[in-house]
Amino acid sequence: MNIIKRSGTEEVFDIDKIRMALVKANNSVVDSEQLTEEQIEDISKHVEDICTGMDRALNVEEIQDLVENEIMGQNAFAVARNYITYRYERALVRKANSTDKQILSLLECDNEEVKQENSNKNPTVNSVQRDYMAGEVSKDITRRFLLPADIVEAHENGMIHFHDSDYFAQHMHNCCLVNLEDMLQNGTVISGTMIEKPHTFSTACNIATQIIAQIASSQYGGQSISLSHLAPFVDISRQGFRETVKKEFEEAGLPLNPKQLEQVVESRVLEEINRGVQMIQYQVITLMTTNGQAPFVTVFMYLGEVPEGRTRDDLVLVIEEVLRQRIYGVKNEAGVLVTPAFPKLIYVLEEDNITEDSKYWNLTKLAAECTARRMVPDYISEKVMKELKQGNCYPCMGCRSFLTVYKDEQDKYKFYGRFNQGVVTINLVDAACTSEGDVGRFWEILDDRLELCHRALMCRHERLKGTPSDVAPILWQYGALARLKKGETIDKLLYNGYSTISLGYAGLSECTFYMTGKTHTDIEATPFALQVMQHLNDACKRWKEESNIDFSVYGTPLESTTYKFAKCLQKRFGVIPGVTDKNYITNSYHVHVTEQIDAFAKLKFESQFQMLSPGGAISYVEVPNMTNNIEAVLSVVQYIYDNIMYAELNTKSDYCQICGYDGEIKVVSDQDGKLVWECPNCKNRDQDKMNVARRTCGYIGTQFWNQGRTQEIKERVLHL
Repeated sequence: MNIIKRSGTEEVFDIDKIRMALVKANNSVVDSEQLTEEQIEDISKHVEDICTGMDRALNVEEIQDLVENEIMGQNAFAVARNYITYRYERALVRKANSTDKQILSLLECDNEEVKQENSNKNPTVNSVQRDYMAGEVSKDITRRFLLPADIVEAHENGMIHFHDSDYFAQHMHNCCLVNLEDMLQNGTVISGTMIEKPHTFSTACNIATQIIAQIASSQYGGQSISLSHLAPFVDISRQGFRETVKKEFEEAGLPLNPKQLEQVVESRVLEEINRGVQMIQYQVITLMTTNGQAPFVTVFMYLGEVPEGRTRDDLVLVIEEVLRQRIYGVKNEAGVLVTPAFPKLIYVLEEDNITEDSKYWNLTKLAAECTARRMVPDYISEKVMKELKQGNCYPCMGCRSFLTVYKDEQDKYKFYGRFNQGVVTINLVDAACTSEGDVGRFWEILDDRLELCHRALMCRHERLKGTPSDVAPILWQYGALARLKKGETIDKLLYNGYSTISLGYAGLSECTFYMTGKTHTDIEATPFALQVMQHLNDACKRWKEESNIDFSVYGTPLESTTYKFAKCLQKRFGVIPGVTDKNYITNSYHVHVTEQIDAFAKLKFESQFQMLSPGGAISYVEVPNMTNNIEAVLSVVQYIYDNIMYAELNTKSDYCQICGYDGEIKVVSDQDGKLVWECPNCKNRDQDKMNVARRTCGYIGTQFWNQGRTQEIKERVLHL
């Protein structure tokens, strides 16, 4: 059994350290108030038993809390007082410089919490360590200077989560929809260099990847681009090839009829599309941004964004090539084809591609094959989205954050070039447990916590106010989000619905179970869950009316935070069956990962919650290997089109570098109870010698996860 030290490193649990601390506190009081040796031994053993029963590594603070409680339980109040005083004095010393040990431990790759914080960051790489170092400083500054004390306390106790505090010291926003069309058609500037409108499709793809990298280094969230903004450049390449081919045949003295000309030209167009798409795929994977990771980028594939005719036909060719190359995969360092994490792909289901007799059905079949093999694309239903978004269909920013509907000064709908200011998440499970099941008290507590979130979100907003466009020229001056003047602030983009700001939520499943005694899928408990969601929406509506800022309810994609929330809940409320007995809590409105439910029932049930999560939501179904059952994938896809706005299929894509096994690598417990990944074929447990891809929060993760998320992955049931 291990414990997590304050620096983030792990070490073996040592009961003697508890005994020594007790003896020191005991010796500091008069004999008449001291604990006996038997009491000290009982306390030590009881704390050890509790730690063992928690099925995870506790941190030092949690263990000290247990010791405190045990001393109080023995009515040794003088000993407890001195023990608490000593802890307080040591805390003051640490607070004087709270970042040194964290930074040193991550530099030595000893910090287990940092190692598992982001499943797409390799913490041994210098650029990642540099980003984490800066993040530790930013978090420290944020805690001590930038946020009110009660918000910091609520965050540290897991009542709310103030996202991305490792970037909060800087004036940075969350995520965006890149206005790639403006940047490519009207030119842009990258690192002080003028980039004019490209003359070929492959050049447009190259510029797009450079734009993606620059944006990723200027914000901390996901970004999305649309292939419809690249499609017009296919015909520009075609026109160039037509002239080149004519010239080549003339110079060679060869006859060339129109049919031959078009055959040669189209052959070169397909080669050009292949080069351009390959450039996007490989550059996105291999680019390293200033925050030490590949850009979190999503590629949107929507035929309805371009008119019928040549441009749509070219868009089809581009989408086909994107899907084919993703099905093929990329080679790892051993030369084996594996599933890359990025770019994430989204395919829009529409009337022209959803039935066997529709014009683009073969494109949807290719998408289904890609999903079965490589876990993407995910699917947006044009039909359902238009019902929810005033007749509009558009991509999310990154993995799931959706903008509100907005019209510009010309009364035209606008989505590309907009962004999200940031997220603060409310822990619904904590609000429920704090109420002790009293419904009236629950709503009061929920309102108090929502006001905390509101104030925290306004801190995010105020941090962005006054930001000059010069801090990120690619974003604010050269078209990605705006074309502001140098020195001009971004303030006007923070109001009137141009950007959004997100109230996240987590644990609706456990919250409902605690308050009603039933899961939120139960017909008697569902109304309560929907009422909670409506309450969040009402709060956002009220805040928007007060401030002219577009607050929106967002289904938080907890990654490392799911473990943090679970630990805080166990610390505050103990282990409550069905509520706090896991090392994770459920993402947003999702059905609990252990609940038996079929894929279609799950999607239908969750669709009603997507409607109440307008700022961001995605549903999933967990499925086995589907590479030999594409028809089943297509059945799910068709169901998505009719029933839910945005959904994905979670498959597995693994490879053992020791024995070559490419089936599902499993999660097992080691002798200390720690969850580890193991190849079922050769029993390899070395994470450096295996490739594991799992979807954990919208994006695919490939760098492994903390113990809470790993337990959640282990306990997922299949829905198909």
